[in-house]
Amino acid sequence: MEKLKKAAQYMLDALQAAGADDAQVSCSEGKTEEFNVDAGEFSLIRSVFNSGAAIKVIKDHRKGTVVLNQLDKEAVDAAVNEVIAAADSGAPDEAFCIAAKEENLAFKEGSLVCDKAAFFDSVIKLTEDIARDYPQIMIEQLIATHSYGKRVLANTNGVLFTEEDGSYNVSVMYSAHDGEAATSFNYFDFDFLDPRTDILSLDGARTMLERAVAELETRPFTGKFVGTAVFSPACLGDLLGIVTGSFTGDLALIEGTSVWKDKLGQKVADERLTLSVIPRDPRIVCGERITADGYKAENFDIIKDGVLNSFCLSEYAARKTGNARSKSTSGSIAVKPGDKPFNELIADIEKGILVCRFSGGEPANNGDFSGVAKNSFLIENGKVTGPVSETMISGNMAEMLFHLRGISADVVCDGSSALPYAAFDGVTVSGAAEE
Repeated sequence: MEKLKKAAQYMLDALQAAGADDAQVSCSEGKTEEFNVDAGEFSLIRSVFNSGAAIKVIKDHRKGTVVLNQLDKEAVDAAVNEVIAAADSGAPDEAFCIAAKEENLAFKEGSLVCDKAAFFDSVIKLTEDIARDYPQIMIEQLIATHSYGKRVLANTNGVLFTEEDGSYNVSVMYSAHDGEAATSFNYFDFDFLDPRTDILSLDGARTMLERAVAELETRPFTGKFVGTAVFSPACLGDLLGIVTGSFTGDLALIEGTSVWKDKLGQKVADERLTLSVIPRDPRIVCGERITADGYKAENFDIIKDGVLNSFCLSEYAARKTGNARSKSTSGSIAVKPGDKPFNELIADIEKGILVCRFSGGEPANNGDFSGVAKNSFLIENGKVTGPVSETMISGNMAEMLFHLRGISADVVCDGSSALPYAAFDGVTVSGAAEE
């Protein structure tokens, strides 16, 4: 860590000597141990070492940024010249800034040393368990990593944070096959700290594989109806990412296109919906501790009991719009669970769809959206029935949040989020040919 501190201070001194009014640097180094499986066969085992830095300067209200992937003096000196030149050629903006000094902190957590033998055994067990219990499943690609890193973030206001952490991750992309029949791909991704983890026992893994096998009976959907869309935990995370980016993010607020731009402190969803950013929650593996702006990361509510509590703004966007910066730049989110298990949540749905993956673009400025429901199933008379393909869903995301039918008590924690199932009424479901 002392090496990184010295590198950071050298950069700050050089930047100020070159004329920077303010500067922030983030220096890091780490190591990744990686195992890969492609098309069911182990294809790669490697160790990757990395180091680098991100530099931001402000000079005469102009900003320059540069990223470098080595920390030797020659590379750093060249980067200093480059970032100063970038600032000189930039447009002035008085909202450019660096973090104010608050409390300097040091963070250290997680599994700092990789137990390669134990981790490899867990990955082997995962592939064997899938082959035994789900013979129709083909592992298209499996990437298993242990990532260790340490970082120093410092700026010319006296901010100094250090962090050191390590964790394991397994990401599996898969599909089901039976003779000529094959399904669309899907994937699951988990972060964890114990290399001996039984990966297939983690939240939702077996359910996803079981659904993939069921998708071998997929039929194209025809017709059109307005009903209930039930989003799986992973798909709900994607959906809420679209919502927060389009309605609470930097660009939407700076350009004034957000439908929520004047809704802070007002109701924007059903009162049962609470959406939080939770980097400091114990369920999150090595969550964000230092924001991209250079502040200590904290948990906060975006929506609490249906009321918009906070936008998700960088400090720059906050200064541009006159709002508060968000307390975290993490993507680790949680939704407060409901009181019904999944089966009870769908028991009174007459007509709907279980959406396990969604493929669609950003919503229109008014919140209208449409896209393809992938890896999805019809819900009829309170039961999940046949898997369907070529199915579109559409509606208005802002209005949909008011039409919350229910939230499951079941929560999937994958190490980076904690999300339930959520059901929304008033969604249009149609065969692809109908749109």
